[in-house]
Amino acid sequence: MSLKKFAVLASILAFALPVVSAHAADAQTYVVGAGGTYRPFEFENAKKELVGFDIDIIKAISNASGFKIKLVSTPWEGIFATVNQGDRDILISGITITDKRSQMVDFSLPYFPADQVIIVGDGPKVTGLADLKKLQVGVVNSSTGDISVSDEIGKNNTAIHRFDNTPLMLEELYRGGVDAAVGDVGVIKFYIKSHPEKKFKVIGDAKFKRQYFGIAVQKGNKVMLDKINAGLKKIVADGTYAKIYKEWFDDSVPTLPLQ
Repeated sequence: MSLKKFAVLASILAFALPVVSAHAADAQTYVVGAGGTYRPFEFENAKKELVGFDIDIIKAISNASGFKIKLVSTPWEGIFATVNQGDRDILISGITITDKRSQMVDFSLPYFPADQVIIVGDGPKVTGLADLKKLQVGVVNSSTGDISVSDEIGKNNTAIHRFDNTPLMLEELYRGGVDAAVGDVGVIKFYIKSHPEKKFKVIGDAKFKRQYFGIAVQKGNKVMLDKINAGLKKIVADGTYAKIYKEWFDDSVPTLPLQ
């Protein structure tokens, strides 16, 4: 083969063969941003690895939909900017779906009902929010639970005891410093599972506004959203979701609105 013919053939092959860059080869690996301080949803273990309910869920979704993920610990402050700037492809960080946030990002179908619940021990009988009017009640300061109790019994009511975090609040409930407490269902259920000796009971109330956690992607990224939703539906259908939920919380696996 002459040098000229070889050059022509090489040129043809160069156009015929796909050019695969390092980025393209890794195109199916998506960067997932998650916080590291919201136990039990996402937190760092002793090895500084991200673990938690959310982490198990996104791993299961990625397996079900056939894509790979890279987990990156991402502080809550500014977390939405990371996905809109393209630094993160997916966010899963105990993010409550709200109208305001839906203007910044697109949300998946709900994967966790982020309800408020009442927690009681062996004290006075409580069946709902109305019973708290005569009791000493613990809440986490400025939380959704704080707002709910304030609306029910008055924001400046001295019967409301505000704490910096849920463990402090529940320790006070256990000691009898408050008669009941109100907080996030996931955090509460995990605490109860971790401290069975305290024998707390969880009580719901229809007055609590139903809220859900969602997985966020960049606005308009329908391809990514479709993969996440398809994976979520699969893990619910095959029992993987229920298995993960029971490992972190209890046997009361919620029915998710996946339509």
